[in-house]
Order: sequence, then C-alpha cells, then structure tokens
Amino acid sequence: MKLSIVIPVYNEKDTVLELVRRVRAVALPLEKEIVIVDDFSTDGTRDLIRGLEGPDARVLFQPKNMGKGAALKAGFAAATGDIVLVQDADLEYDPAEYPALLAPILDGRADVVYGSRFLSGPHRVLFFWHSVGNKILTAFSNMVTNLNLTDMETCYKVFRREVLAGMTLTAGRFGFEPEVTVKVARLKCRIYEVPISYSGRDYAEGKKIGWKDGLAAFWHILRYRFFK
Repeated sequence: MKLSIVIPVYNEKDTVLELVRRVRAVALPLEKEIVIVDDFSTDGTRDLIRGLEGPDARVLFQPKNMGKGAALKAGFAAATGDIVLVQDADLEYDPAEYPALLAPILDGRADVVYGSRFLSGPHRVLFFWHSVGNKILTAFSNMVTNLNLTDMETCYKVFRREVLAGMTLTAGRFGFEPEVTVKVARLKCRIYEVPISYSGRDYAEGKKIGWKDGLAAFWHILRYRFFK
C-alpha cells in the first residue's frame, strides 16, 4: 500500500523544509509519496521547494493564489496512494503521529480519520477565543451532520482513496474543512478520531486563519449540507 501526504503551502519559507524533513523521517510499514502544492507563494517558498522534488516527492505550483481548498484539490488529483493524508506546512502538526492516524484505516476499522487537538493530546497554550470558536463550529457541524466530532477544523484528516474519489470538492479557501466533513457524513463513512499534539503558532509567527474564516465556516456548513 502507498500513503500520499498532500501538503498545501503558502508563504512558509521558514518551516517547509523542516516539515518535509520530518515527513521523510517517519518510518511506516507502507510506501510514502509526498505531494507539495504551492499556492502562489510570494516570500521565496517557491524557489525553496523546487529542490524538494525527487523519487518520493512531487511539487506542484498553482497559477495564482486560490486558497487551501483549491491547493488540496490539486494535490488529491495528483496523489496516487491508497491512503491520502493532509499535512499543513507550518509545523503546528507533528508527522511523528502518522502511525496513530493511520492505524484505524490500516486495521480495517475506518474509512476516514481525524486527528483531534481536543482529546487530551499535549498542546501549546495560546488563544482562548480561538478554542471557543473551534468548539462552537464543531458543535454546529455536528448538529447539521449528526456526527460527534471534537475537532472538525483539524488539519489532520486521513482518507481511504475511495472516499475522496466519491465526492466532488469545490471550496477554495478554508471552507475545505466543513465541506469535506459534511460530505464524508453524507457518504456514511466510518470516521474515527485519535488524539494528537498541537504546537500552535500566533499571528506574529505566521498564522493565517482569522475570524472572517470562522464566520464563513458557518455558511459553508449550511451550504454544503443543504445546497451542494
């Protein structure tokens, strides 16, 4: 079996090389394929990641800045693995946790796995209102989808390839998270959550998602549940 690790990248010149080094360092009982999708970075990231191309890695360049969801769609289309894992490039999420994320799929229990930052894993202490907003969004998503997730907005989402093949994704920016959650619920996938650590960063360190994305997520949840 093969694991495709899809990494959307936008202006991450300070972290992307270390992130890919960590991904490559993870020992797994299956082949790894890294798919890096640059979302038209302007800080020098594009030049850095050209050198990452190799037997285990492909580098794709978006023709303009289109958002995380669009970058992931491009990465999913290029991925050839039996299992597909989403990995951010900012070092907030630790690739050393891949074995725990993959276990429910590899042993046949799950079609989709979410890594939850709220299931007792260690995490950096940062923004109170971010955590409140996250929990409200997850609760609203759960009410609409009838799931009982603890962390809908997590980056760490892992899919059997057939799951992604069975849906059409359209969200461009951070709407990917609610969209894919609504659609895996609609497909009645077997979803597992596992606890993960979280080394969050603040805005001075490059955090990009903001309150407007949080508000937009409510619309995306309703939009993809009832209109898409």
